[in-house]
Amino acid sequence: MSTGSWAPTGPLPTALQWQGSAEGGVLLADGRVLVVGGGDARYLAMADCLLFDPTTVSWASATPLPEGRSLHSTTVLDNGTVLVAGGSTGPQRYPALPLETAVQLSPDTGIWSPAGTLVKPRVGHSATRLPDGRVLVAGGWGARNPQTGETFAAAEIYNPADNTWTATGDMVDTRSGHQALLLTNGKVLVIGGTTDIGRGQYAGLAFCELFDPATGTWTPTGSLANPRWNNTATVLPDGSVLVTGGGGFQAMFADWVVAPHGDWTAERYDPATGRWARDSDLSAPRVWHQAVALKSGKLLVTGGGAPPMLNAGFHSTAVYDPNARAWSPASGMGTGRWAHLAVGLADGRVLVAGGSDQPAAGGVGYHLTTSSEIFTPAGAGR
Repeated sequence: MSTGSWAPTGPLPTALQWQGSAEGGVLLADGRVLVVGGGDARYLAMADCLLFDPTTVSWASATPLPEGRSLHSTTVLDNGTVLVAGGSTGPQRYPALPLETAVQLSPDTGIWSPAGTLVKPRVGHSATRLPDGRVLVAGGWGARNPQTGETFAAAEIYNPADNTWTATGDMVDTRSGHQALLLTNGKVLVIGGTTDIGRGQYAGLAFCELFDPATGTWTPTGSLANPRWNNTATVLPDGSVLVTGGGGFQAMFADWVVAPHGDWTAERYDPATGRWARDSDLSAPRVWHQAVALKSGKLLVTGGGAPPMLNAGFHSTAVYDPNARAWSPASGMGTGRWAHLAVGLADGRVLVAGGSDQPAAGGVGYHLTTSSEIFTPAGAGR
């Protein structure tokens, strides 16, 4: 039984990849998809901004950022404005030199303007829009000194009403590259990530915690069975959370990243009990893959790669049924890819674009693809 099909779209104007958990593409109120920054083949931070129009099935360049950014966060605010915070500019380096600036884009005018100054410069953080319209930014990393990196527990909140950033309670654990999801009860669940354990060395975390916007405080919740970073995490229709894949250890060098341990397991979090339980496994280990909730309530997982060297992106995709707690193989993408973007469109289709598809010539950096394609779930129609 078919789960859906893929069709190509016009290519990206610029080849990009997105290795951060909070960067990539966002769905705008008018149904278009905006891409802000990202990295080139050697992860030099880019200022390019791109717009996808689902009616013409094509991409176009938009007003670029004032400066290149990668490993930043991109969040759509309640009024449709797009907030971009932190990240790094220039080439990937250790330790990171994070930005303290934030900017915002009005999709109506296409103009970027300042959005205040972060309390703490950060890269590889999370950003979560709260029920009251504010944005919680948590964790990330930067430079302790010119030779040593530092992972943060610090968190802060952006208030769009007055364009200001204010510190809130610190997380229980320092972390970067984590996932942060707004639960149906109004709290924010932070999942896994990595913490700095030495020069360019990062250990995966199993620890998870909850942020209460009413009190500005964090409390520990159930831990994952397996440490994870660059996994996916999705809120399901019943309010539970499914995580898939990811890695357990990361070493970062000047031009590339090695992740010796990949994970094919999935775990499901119950907010009522605060506990994780093992769920149905993926067919293979995946890191830097993407997961998008479908309108049917099912979940589409696309691409990714297999550690340690992430030599080629996966063409394969899979659909998860939360009621049956089971995976079904779906049609493969036309281009295998990891560190790509995947965004659910307003009509129920899923847009996938960019990322790395194969090793770079000479073995340094990544070969990026400009290909873009759309998944139409079976029975979705248009």
